Amino acid sequence: MRITNKMMTNNMMNNITKNKYNMTKLEQQYSTGKKIQRPSDDPIITVRALKLRTNLSEMEQYTEKNIPDAKSWMDVTEGALTTVNGILKQINTYCVQGSTDTLTAEDRSSISQNLQELKQQIYHEGNINYAGRFVFTGFKTDSSLIFDTKTTNLQYKITESFSGTDIQVASKVTGSYDLADYENTGISFDAAPQMKDYYRLQLAYGNLEDTPITSISYTKTVAGKEVEQTPFTKISSVSLLDDNAYLPNDDTIHFIKETGELIMGKDAYEEFRTANNIKISYDKSTFEQGELKPEHYFDCEVYNTEKPELGTINYEKEKQEIQYEINYNQKLTINTEGKDAFSHQIGRNIEDILARVVEVRETEDKIAEIKKRLQDTSLTETQKGRYEKMLEQLDTELVLRKEIMQTTFSEGITVSNKEQDKVNVAVSDLGSRYVRLELTESRLSVQKTDFEDLLTSNEDADLVDTVIKYNSAETIYNAALSAASKVVKTTLLDFL
Repeated sequence: MRITNKMMTNNMMNNITKNKYNMTKLEQQYSTGKKIQRPSDDPIITVRALKLRTNLSEMEQYTEKNIPDAKSWMDVTEGALTTVNGILKQINTYCVQGSTDTLTAEDRSSISQNLQELKQQIYHEGNINYAGRFVFTGFKTDSSLIFDTKTTNLQYKITESFSGTDIQVASKVTGSYDLADYENTGISFDAAPQMKDYYRLQLAYGNLEDTPITSISYTKTVAGKEVEQTPFTKISSVSLLDDNAYLPNDDTIHFIKETGELIMGKDAYEEFRTANNIKISYDKSTFEQGELKPEHYFDCEVYNTEKPELGTINYEKEKQEIQYEINYNQKLTINTEGKDAFSHQIGRNIEDILARVVEVRETEDKIAEIKKRLQDTSLTETQKGRYEKMLEQLDTELVLRKEIMQTTFSEGITVSNKEQDKVNVAVSDLGSRYVRLELTESRLSVQKTDFEDLLTSNEDADLVDTVIKYNSAETIYNAALSAASKVVKTTLLDFL
């Protein structure tokens, strides 16, 4: 094969160019610290780098945004629940004090005031928010758990569910006397006040509308199956001022709108005692500041009288879990719903306590007034004897009312203990989810470090190795130039 000078020159130039390209490539790696400058330099490294960068971007979203936000939300929730637990302990302590018979009127007044304030504080803790989002209201993060002000423009139709076990046995003093009875000569004060037991279902709210409850639907278990019963219709609306409000006929239920109570006769109680799903619907349009909003607890319909264009809004009681994605294909519930930690029961029980304390105080005031009247020296023996008989009956009434008050305080101990258990369960559930969150965060931190190492290994050039290769390439390039100088300097004149 004939080798011409042109061929030698072309090969020489190609080799020099290749060596210069190799030197340039190594110089770029050294100056940038990267193995490749463009995807076409090495498609395998490019594809691997894209995958690693995508994974790292996802991990940064989890570790720097989602998980810290979730932890902050849960920290706020835990702080509120811990505070509520402490408040319930205080309520329990006051109920223990109130259940004794050594309290003075001043003591009872102080306890009543403290219980009222603690009740309000519990529900205000449920109104706490994180970054402008209410943490105990499920998906409705823009709606507070309680009414911030007295509200009269919202008309609610609330449907509550009970079971037969929710029916309570309570006591009431009947046959009590008022000071005005002294002027009634038809009253001889011979009949002593008595304590009567009654059965009741206590609704979540008092001060209800005049709209009567016309029927109550319920089911019973028959042969292992839930069977709808004929709606109960023997319901009478009565006023709290009615002397027979707590003394219904055996087959009747009295609905007392002022207190939100359904008082059952003996036969009605027997009918509902074994019921499984008792549903009661009622209306309420006036809510005091601090009361819990029904939509967070019950099925209800709401109509805003100030915004009739909105129509009626329906709310259904359902589980509302706010979930954050904390890892690839892994979600965690971060919220605790108010109905799982706060209930109407503690507030209603405190209202019962306050009502019983007021009844005792009223009886004590009547006794004090009669004792004051007995000091009047102008009284005749007949008048004095009449006052003394009345005083005797009021003393009996006071004993009975104090017994009922102490029993109500004792019920407060039970209720506050149950509420504490409920809050502790919520805290435990929150704590277990928080531990899962921390474990995931720890694992992601390790994975992130591993991926960063892989990305570095895939993209970054080894500077020491690059310098060695560059020096080698430089030597080869210089040798190529030297060889080329010897090739091109031979001409035709050298052979003449």
